[in-house]
Amino acid sequence: MVDQKKTNVIIIRKQCQVLGLNRSSYYYKPQEESPENLDIMRRMDGLYLKYPFYGSRKMVLALKQQGINVCRDRIRRLMNLMGVTAIYQKPNTSQKNPEHKIYPYLLKDLTIDRPNQVWATDITYVPTAKGFMYLVAVVDWYSRKILSWRLSNSLDSYFCREALKKALAKHPNPDIFNTDQGCQFTSREFTKVLKDHGIQISTDGKGRWRDNVMIERFLAIL
Repeated sequence: MVDQKKTNVIIIRKQCQVLGLNRSSYYYKPQEESPENLDIMRRMDGLYLKYPFYGSRKMVLALKQQGINVCRDRIRRLMNLMGVTAIYQKPNTSQKNPEHKIYPYLLKDLTIDRPNQVWATDITYVPTAKGFMYLVAVVDWYSRKILSWRLSNSLDSYFCREALKKALAKHPNPDIFNTDQGCQFTSREFTKVLKDHGIQISTDGKGRWRDNVMIERFLAIL
């Protein structure tokens, strides 16, 4: 906002005063990273391409194995500078809606011994250069086959229904369909598709990821 065409020092000072800007901040030029930091960043980039799930703690250990002793705060700063974030499943991809019906969990002590007996689904996030995409996948609990999937740039229920409809169009109807308590899966629109096909609805217990362990394993690997 400071008019750089006006080189008079007094004018610059007045402009900074009006903007509430310290004049030293206006003249400040950020220092470039040292050759040592640039070398560390190149090494971190190679490690990140090979191990995208490494956070600052594991990055420090990996660099020490290469003979570079650095503190975690320094690595965290360089990771932020590079825009590097460890890839792992984040929480809150499924938010519960208190107005939606929560169905009982039907898989406890159930022997699952054939395909299309139980299907399951869940959502994870996929980081991209321009933000996050969200992926929903439908898996057969017995065969662990991915029956369908969809991507979306928002956490609405539409892309979840589309993944479900695609799976139902390609495979025989399951006996039971298991999900977590996320509002995408407990919405009337989603559960109506299941009811119209005569499929029993099963819902995980609150905070019990093991209730849907097959899809959770796939998402963790992904």
